[in-house]
Amino acid sequence: MERRIQELDVVALLTDLPERKLVAGQVGTVVEILEDGVFEVDFSDDEGKTYATLALREKDLIVLHYSPVAA
Repeated sequence: MERRIQELDVVALLTDLPERKLVAGQVGTVVEILEDGVFEVDFSDDEGKTYATLALREKDLIVLHYSPVAA
């Protein structure tokens, strides 16, 4: 069973969003679940300054893992 995206998950974009100056692979944090399959994601630089916050669909995100996860 696939794990659903949750608040505070670290995610990466799967698609480019040129209108928002974001590219696939940029990393953000889910700060709110807006509705089923839609999340508010905050993108911050290395110093913690937010450079974008936007609503994204689950299909445009992948959850990142920093430790081993059972397949």
